[in-house]
Amino acid sequence: MNELHRTAIVADAHNDLLMLVARRPKEVWGSYFRDRWIPQLRDGGIDVQVLPVFIDDEFRPEGSLRETLRMIEAAHQIAEANADQVALCRSGAEIEAATAAGKIALVLALEGCPQIDTDVELFHTLHRLGVRVISFTHFGRSALADGSGEDAAGSRLTKAGVEAVGLLEELGVLIDVSHVGRGGVEHILELATKPLIATHSSAYALRPHHRNLTDDQVRAIAATGGVVCVNFFAGFLTEDEKPTIQHLADHVEHLVAVAGEDHVGLGSDFVAEVFGEKVPACDLPVIIEGLDAQVYVPGLEGPAGMPLVTDALVERGLSEAVVRKVLGANLVRVLGTTDRS
Repeated sequence: MNELHRTAIVADAHNDLLMLVARRPKEVWGSYFRDRWIPQLRDGGIDVQVLPVFIDDEFRPEGSLRETLRMIEAAHQIAEANADQVALCRSGAEIEAATAAGKIALVLALEGCPQIDTDVELFHTLHRLGVRVISFTHFGRSALADGSGEDAAGSRLTKAGVEAVGLLEELGVLIDVSHVGRGGVEHILELATKPLIATHSSAYALRPHHRNLTDDQVRAIAATGGVVCVNFFAGFLTEDEKPTIQHLADHVEHLVAVAGEDHVGLGSDFVAEVFGEKVPACDLPVIIEGLDAQVYVPGLEGPAGMPLVTDALVERGLSEAVVRKVLGANLVRVLGTTDRS
């Protein structure tokens, strides 16, 4: 780990590790996280980790809310059981205090809203439980918005989705446009009065996949004061069958050029361990939106590889100040906007 990476605040806007914690018996949540994930996060120099709550199809629709609460409870328990190492944070001030104390700051997010349906008043409940980032949908359709996999429908937000934008801004919860379809992103941009975030999206200009953001969308998110966090998923970076970290660096450079150095971050979307544990051999290969989900950028299969990103950006000639912003300062700044006045 080079000195720049070691001394920078490194923040990752999207790692689904909470799925693996919650599928274990509750009695071992804390010890499993300590033994399996804290070493990986430390090896990667990660100071701030956003933990999305994603609900697998097996729980939808009836079990969505119950599984959401289980995963949130798991997050609270791993923080309490490992209070010497991590802290579950609800504000920018708490993130700053945790990192200053040498702890990893954990921030709860919601990826998709199957547990909400049109009952947007439940966002109050989730906010009380510590959720500070919310996306309205995944690849498909929710009661709030369409995912990017539904772009052919050309849909904007539903009535409940419009209501949700206003409520989340009132609560001080960041609205995440990753996974939201093109029409929905445009609608959110029309309504938003506070910074937006894309927790794990890359550049459509370099890889024209519906999960990525166009340059116009990137500029508009930046104009809100928000941040676009580059996704490490190989299929969203390149069509090359042999992806490299240089493809990731290409996306970072492009987004910095389009959005400006204050509006780009990292959202790893590490899935190798999730798929390795959850997907049985009979269901292989894992194909997501036409892409082989088990093709990874070498070295970036998990959090421990994060220092490689710093090395690649330095090799590109990005200044130390810009690299520090991309590694985490920009994301931490935007997470700080969840503090309610």
